[in-house]
Amino acid sequence: MDVKKTFIICKPDAVERGYVGEILSRVERKGLRIVAAELRTLTGETLSEHYAEHVDKPFYSDLVSFMTRGPVLVAVVEGPDDVVKVLRTMMGATNPTEALPGTIRGDLATEMTENLIHGSDSDESADREIKIFFPDLF
Repeated sequence: MDVKKTFIICKPDAVERGYVGEILSRVERKGLRIVAAELRTLTGETLSEHYAEHVDKPFYSDLVSFMTRGPVLVAVVEGPDDVVKVLRTMMGATNPTEALPGTIRGDLATEMTENLIHGSDSDESADREIKIFFPDLF
């Protein structure tokens, strides 16, 4: 089995509501390994790099306001070849009203704009995002 890495952000609402421990515990109980984690307050500059595909979209300024309003936990998670898919399945649908029970968003989130967690959507995104937040891992 090859080991792959993916990237997550426990968003400001997860930190504010005290769910970071619950989220990380779920990740570990699934058999995935947290190889780097740090509590940070993100800047607009970092977010413009991270969310480059959204910079010109109408919701972007609200997204930046939300993501900079308080600390987040950024983390690199290691697991099997399909770790990105495993983690995204655990997260649940972006809209918590559509997320299945048993998923992070299905159990804990209440609204689409504050849905607790970000996870890379592909191996390529994971590599790009890890390089932004943890460049020393490469």
